[in-house]
Amino acid sequence: MLGRIFLAVLIFSSFIFAYLRYFESKGIYYPTKDISLSPADIGIKYEDIFFTTEDGARLNGWFIPQEKPRGTLLFCHGNAGNIGDRVEFVGIFYKLNLNVLIFDYRGYGRSQGRPSEEGLYKDAQAAYRYLLSRKDINKSPIIIYGKSIGANVAIDLASKVNTVALIVDSAFTSACDMGRKLFPYLPVKWVITVKFDALAKIKEINIPKLIIHSRDDEIVPFKMGQRLFEAAPQPKEFYPMRGGHNEAIFIAGQEYASRIDKFLSKYLFRP
Repeated sequence: MLGRIFLAVLIFSSFIFAYLRYFESKGIYYPTKDISLSPADIGIKYEDIFFTTEDGARLNGWFIPQEKPRGTLLFCHGNAGNIGDRVEFVGIFYKLNLNVLIFDYRGYGRSQGRPSEEGLYKDAQAAYRYLLSRKDINKSPIIIYGKSIGANVAIDLASKVNTVALIVDSAFTSACDMGRKLFPYLPVKWVITVKFDALAKIKEINIPKLIIHSRDDEIVPFKMGQRLFEAAPQPKEFYPMRGGHNEAIFIAGQEYASRIDKFLSKYLFRP
């Protein structure tokens, strides 16, 4: 009888382990290849660019230049789709008179490779190096922006490079915390290998930070945004929104752009 119980526990544990590993590999990244829209579709000129990561992945992105930019925004997008699904975001930042670089992680759009946590970090670092290599903006202030999982990537990048400001929208504290939310009765901590530990990294970032999170976010709990804000050192600001994870920015409308503009003007672009 004890042998049968032990065998049943072993089989069940193996199933749980395999399920969580499957979720980790297939349930985090949802890349698509076809790019349905470009900035040209909303009347914005752009450069279709390619650059290479330190481990050899060739990545694709768009660089949207301004004649007299206030600064340059490096955009790290979320875990689904590709840059073609973020054209409206590009329009928002373009209207704030910022150069914009938005890129696809490895495995997304026309970028080579397969996504992974370390891969996404390397991709963001390569995008930052690409900006530094451009003679037309290498003295321009660089603002790092990330949305959803891209916010965690942006936090990692800001902890490693010398930049002027960080804006994160809908970041989660860590992959383990998200796992506990999704699977509250499973031993996520002992199985999951990805970390995306924004809570630990944000404590070391001393540049101005704007942390954005919706009270109604059905995917990443609002309290995670609050915890990140509380853990972050000054200077910092918190912008609570209303609406779902993917809808809040559209519900906010012009307020979203105005709030970011106010933050940038306060900390970076004083007369």
